[in-house]
Amino acid sequence: MARILVIDDEKDLVRLLRHNLEKAGYRVASAPSAEAGLKQLRKSEPDLLILDVMLPGMDGLEFLRALRRESDVPVILLSAKHAEIDRVLGLKLGADDYVVKPFSLDELLARVAARLRKPAASRRGGTADVGALHVDFARHEVKVKGRPVRLATKEFRVLTLLLEADGKVLSRDSLLQLVWEHDAGLELDTRTVDQHIARLRRKLGEAGALIETVPNFGYKLAR
Repeated sequence: MARILVIDDEKDLVRLLRHNLEKAGYRVASAPSAEAGLKQLRKSEPDLLILDVMLPGMDGLEFLRALRRESDVPVILLSAKHAEIDRVLGLKLGADDYVVKPFSLDELLARVAARLRKPAASRRGGTADVGALHVDFARHEVKVKGRPVRLATKEFRVLTLLLEADGKVLSRDSLLQLVWEHDAGLELDTRTVDQHIARLRRKLGEAGALIETVPNFGYKLAR
């Protein structure tokens, strides 16, 4: 069971995150400040941090700078700030992902699942095989029964997320956020996800049947 440390001084938000993360099967600890978070981190060695940028005393970015001198634990930043510079600075300091408040819990849970899967094949630059499907993450190569399949960048990203979810269902909203998060200037809705899934299935041929539709919710990859 993965261990998650939430560092945030908003008590109501921490309670909400704890409830939903524990419901999703994670063990959760929390800390109200960066200083308390460092102590908790050294004591419990979590698998992932959810870190608020705006903290009393040492802020989240200062904490992240200090953290990266001693740990490479995955970090998802939370912030009410919308400025692109905050996102860029956080990522440069070593954050693995960035979520702007207010956010959907489905989106956050999808990002948590994706980051916890990263130490597996895709983060190591390894490979994955499911049925006739073979994916080489480092080379960005996909084959079906040994036949190369050319995917567009976002099609490959969708396929990677489905593989990382390891059979769990990803909602259309979550996929939209995770794949198209940098296309804020475009008017996109969940039909964009459906269209990419349809093209991905066609390109994968018989392996396209591995991508299952969960009615009124999203998609998963058969294992």
